[in-house]
Amino acid sequence: MQHDWVLDVLSDLTAFARENGLPELAEQLDDARHVASQEIAWTARTPVADLFAVVVDAEGVRNGV
Repeated sequence: MQHDWVLDVLSDLTAFARENGLPELAEQLDDARHVASQEIAWTARTPVADLFAVVVDAEGVRNGV
């Protein structure tokens, strides 16, 4: 996938936080990596046009709302 590098960066930051006594930051970065992996997987399965439709619906623009 084209966004996998983000997961690598978050993993590196998590390791750095753990090695430098920043356990709360490490936990937050673990959470961020989990969210990123879910969103990356979701966008990989969803065509770009469908993503745009979801955003437009969420903003209430589509269907004249």
